[in-house]
Amino acid sequence: MRPKVGLLTFEFSRFYRLDYEHGRKFTADLDAFLGKLPAGWRYGVELRNRHWLQPEYFAMLRRHGVAHVFNSWDAMPAVSEQMAMAGSETSDAFLAARFLLKPGRKYEEAVKEFSPYKAVKEVNAEARSAGTELVRQAQQKRKQALIYVNNRLEGNALETISAMVGKLDG
Repeated sequence: MRPKVGLLTFEFSRFYRLDYEHGRKFTADLDAFLGKLPAGWRYGVELRNRHWLQPEYFAMLRRHGVAHVFNSWDAMPAVSEQMAMAGSETSDAFLAARFLLKPGRKYEEAVKEFSPYKAVKEVNAEARSAGTELVRQAQQKRKQALIYVNNRLEGNALETISAMVGKLDG
């Protein structure tokens, strides 16, 4: 039975050469792992190694029906850049994204800058546009969109989400 809502996401922190010297080895290991998972669930994979976002990685996820989770994080390309990569939309059923940090901003810096998270302190126009575009694409393709926004993106996740949704009408 396929759940109608929700996603099981495998978030992989940034790997270093001692972990995996090459992204293709990780992709092969991930391929084997995903092949052993039970059917009937929606799965997503979130990477933190920008150079591993390659056609082979995306194609492997597509073969399994697993979504690449677009993510806005310190050492990753902007979500709009990930969306523009050939083959990055890997599931026909759903899209997923996590807007965590502005690319280039460290977690500790965001905590210091934005807490206590009562208001947006820095608008991230790229993230807002990318989030809105993902929802728009999901609507057009009749897919589910799972979009997560963290307070450390702009200072207040609820206001950021409201701004993304507000752009859908325009």
